Formats: sequence, C-alpha cells, structure tokens
Amino acid sequence: MSIVFRDLLKKVGSGNHTSESLTRAEAATATKMMLLGEATPAQIGAFLIAHRIKRPTGEELAGMLDAYEELGPKLSAINSTHPVMVLGQPYDGKTRTAPISPIIALILATAGQPVIMHGGDRLPTKYGLPLVEIWQGLEVDWTSLSLANTQAILEKTGIGFVYTPKHFPLTNSIWEYRDQLGKRPPFATMELIWCPYAGETHAVAGFVHPPTEGMFQTALELRGVTKFTLIKGLEGSCDLPRDRTAIIALSQPPQDIERLLLSPHDYGFTTKNVPLNTTAELLAQMQEVLAGKPNELMQTALWNGGFYLWRGGICSTMQAGIVKAKELLTTGAVAYKLRELVNSQ
Repeated sequence: MSIVFRDLLKKVGSGNHTSESLTRAEAATATKMMLLGEATPAQIGAFLIAHRIKRPTGEELAGMLDAYEELGPKLSAINSTHPVMVLGQPYDGKTRTAPISPIIALILATAGQPVIMHGGDRLPTKYGLPLVEIWQGLEVDWTSLSLANTQAILEKTGIGFVYTPKHFPLTNSIWEYRDQLGKRPPFATMELIWCPYAGETHAVAGFVHPPTEGMFQTALELRGVTKFTLIKGLEGSCDLPRDRTAIIALSQPPQDIERLLLSPHDYGFTTKNVPLNTTAELLAQMQEVLAGKPNELMQTALWNGGFYLWRGGICSTMQAGIVKAKELLTTGAVAYKLRELVNSQ
C-alpha cells in the first residue's frame, strides 16, 4: 500500500463537507502512481470513483495532463503553416449518431490543415464505435503502426493517430477499472484535451455538461495552450449537431473567449442528425461521401467541414468553408488523400 497515495485519496474522498481538491502537482503525482501501479488496486478504484463524485477541477486536469506528458507518447513537430489540430473524441465512442470526424480529418488534411486523433478499441463505459474501426473500414489500420511509423505518415499526409493500447500501454490497466466501476472517471474527461504532439497545437474537444467547458478552459490555459475550440457536440464529441444550435467556445488570445452559436438552419442544412445503425452502413455512407454523392451524411460532412475549414484559417468565412468542403469532396481530392494515406502504411 502507498501511504503517499492514501493521503491523496483522503483529500478527494472525504465527503461533501471535508473533501479537498488536489493541487496541480498532487494530481500529477496521483496520476503517475496509478499509471505506474504504485498504488494498490483498492486505492486506484476508490480514487477513481471518489474523484468522479467530487468532480475534477481545471487545475487537477492540468496536473493529470502533466503526468501524461511525462509518461506518454508524443509525436514530433512537423513543418506546417497551421497549428496541428488535435481532435479530442470520447474514447468509448458513439452509439447513437454517425461519427464524421475521419471524413473531417481527410478534408482538413487535403486543404493543408494537419490533424492528429487519438484513442483505442471498443472501451467502457459505452463500448461505442471507436475511430480505429472506422479507419480500418476505410483501409487505414493505425493499430499496427509504431509511433515512428505514425510520425512518418503524419509528415507525409498531414494525418496522424496515436493508438493508446500500443503507443501508451501504461493506460491499459485503467480501462479495467472503468469497466468494473461502470462510470467514466475524470481520466475520460482529461483525455479529451490531451495533445500528444510536441509542436504548436489547436486543441479541439467536445463536451456534454456545461461545467466541463470551464474546466477545459482552465486546464488548457494552465498548460499554455492558447489556441482551442470547445464544442457541445454530439455524444460529447467534436461533431457539430444538426438537430440544435451548436454551442462553441473559441479561444481569442491572450485570454478572451468568444461564444459562438451556429444554427444549421441558417446555412441551409436540415435539422436532423444521421443515426448510427451498423458499422457497415456507416462505411457505405462514408464511401458515398468520398465519391461526392449526395446523402444525409454528406450534409453532416459539409456542415462540419465548413466549420473546421473556417476555424483552422483555411477559409475566411463559414460559408466559404462549406463551399470549399463540397469542392474537395466532389472533385475527388479527399478520396485521393485517403488513397495517399492507405498507400503510406
């Protein structure tokens, strides 16, 4: 048993009236001790559920990210005119709405905006469709690549994927606790704003609950990340919703935050999300989008693609971004980028 970890556990697990938040350094220490197995299984399980009940602070998230930076993988900086966009998606995937982020990554990379994604396999608590399975359906298998291979692909194509089971195996044991607890601990929140990249980044993360947005802002600012976009997205992802107004926070250096409300109706899109039925159906829809054929997922791709092309500085307005996304898809440029990616493995 670790006495040091027990003291940290006592701070977060003492109840509503006496529990305390950890300092940034303490949160980093607790995270490292869990990842390295220096705390006992009983201590780790107790900490994860107690921390969830207490709710993390932005400072604690920053400390957890400090530990990830010390122990985890990091892709090296590449030569790019735009900060690399790191898309933080929930590791346990989606179960209700069709993911669009692999298509968005391809659109952005085609336009010269590099993108990094990260995640693993089907994971608790939702066991939803993971991004790596979608990529595999598009003939891109990130799971078999070393970090050096991923680095080379990022440099060549502008797209990279940090596959945590292989590139950050210290996190594997934590997933067992998540499964046994049946609840998403603060690790699942922190992962959304993890940026495993050594160069200048544009962090993009989705969230569900409004308090999470404030925690993200604090953590990113403490970590020195000045360029970020936070989205109340579909199922906590970076995907803009079509059934409601998108609520978005845009960083405005040095310290300001701009609140952006985007209605799909204002841009001519129908207000309904594409459901996620089977993986095969999703992949068939994606292939139609890549072929430039009109379908409902194409509308989602244009809505999201337009936003990200504008936010990344590729296009001057949201409307121009939508037009650019459509041009890249219908001319086959995005399909060519995918083929380049497939051939780079």
